[in-house]
Amino acid sequence: MQNKKPSTKRRRLKSHVIISILIVCLFTVIVALPTLIVVPFIDPGGMERTATAMEQEKEIKETASVAVEVSRTASNTVETVPLETYVTRVVASEMPADFELEALKAQAVAARTYVVRYMEDHQAEKPEAIEVSDSTSDQVYKNEEELRQAWGKEYEEKMTKLTEAVEGTSGEIIMYDGEPITPSFFSTSNGYTENAEDYWENPLPYLKSVESPWDKQSPKFEDQKVIEIEEAEKLLGVDIDPNKPPGELKRNSSQRVSEVEIGGKQFKGREIREKLGLKSTDFTLSMKDNHLIFQTKGYGHGVGMSQYGANGMAAEGKSYKDILTYYYKDTEINKLPAEGAKLVSK
Repeated sequence: MQNKKPSTKRRRLKSHVIISILIVCLFTVIVALPTLIVVPFIDPGGMERTATAMEQEKEIKETASVAVEVSRTASNTVETVPLETYVTRVVASEMPADFELEALKAQAVAARTYVVRYMEDHQAEKPEAIEVSDSTSDQVYKNEEELRQAWGKEYEEKMTKLTEAVEGTSGEIIMYDGEPITPSFFSTSNGYTENAEDYWENPLPYLKSVESPWDKQSPKFEDQKVIEIEEAEKLLGVDIDPNKPPGELKRNSSQRVSEVEIGGKQFKGREIREKLGLKSTDFTLSMKDNHLIFQTKGYGHGVGMSQYGANGMAAEGKSYKDILTYYYKDTEINKLPAEGAKLVSK
C-alpha cells in the first residue's frame, strides 16, 4: 500500500497540538522554577520557630493581662499595675540598675515568683483583693514618678535596661516540687548564705546555706556600729555591767551568731540584729568607754539569693538560671501556670 502525503488540514492540526504542548510545558517550568529555587533554602526548623514565636506572643499577652494590687504605705492608697510592670519596678527598687543584666534577670524572676506565691498564700484570706506591700515586709516598690525623681536624667536609660531584663524572663517563676517557692533574697552575705531554719526556725528544702565568695567585693561587706550602753540597755531590756566583758558568741555553720549573752540574758543573733539595727547576724562584740562596738560582715538576713553574689556570678558569665538554681537548691525555672495567672488577674 502506498504512503499518502498528509493533507494541509492535518498538518495544521498537528502544528496546533505541538504548540499547545510547548505552552503547557513552558507554563509548568515557570510555575515550578521558583519552588525549585526556594525549597533547598527553606530552614527545616522554621515552622517550629514560628510556632514557638506564636506561643511566646500568647504568653506575653496572657501575662500582660495579670494585675497586682500594691498597697502604698506612705499615701495609704492602692495602685493596680500589670504584673510585668510591677516586677520591673520592684527590680528597680531592690537592685542597682547598673548590675549585670543576668543578675537583673535573676532578680526579676525572684520578684515575680514572690508575688505569685504571696497571692497563692493569701487567696483564702482575702480572695476579692489581695494586696502586696510596697515595703521590705514584702518587696520594695516605687512607681514611675518616684523612680523618675530618684534617677533624674538617667531614668530612660536605666528603665530600658531593666525592661530588657524583665521581658527576657517574661512569665518565668522559680518552682520546687511543682509549686512556686518563697524566694527570699538580700543584699550581701558574709561569704555564705544562711539556712532558713537558722534564721526563721522553719526549714525549707530549697533555702540551704551555700558558699558565696563574690560578696567580698560588695561595698556593704563590712560595717561597724557603736551604741551607747545606756541605749543598748533600753533596746534589749537588760542591765549591762561596763566592767564585765560580753559573753561567748555561739556561731552556726555559716559563721553567723546563733546565741550571745548580754547583761546576763541569752539572745539569739537575729534578736540582736533586729533590736539594735545591725547589718548582719555575723558580728563581733566589744566594749569601750561605755559603748558596745559591733563589727559586722554582710548585709541582710542572709537567706536565699545574695544580690551582690548574683552580680558576681553574672560577671563571671553565669546565666540568670545558673544563679537562681545555685542559690535556690533543687529548683526549676518554669513559665507561670495558667491557674497562677488567673490567680493574680483582675
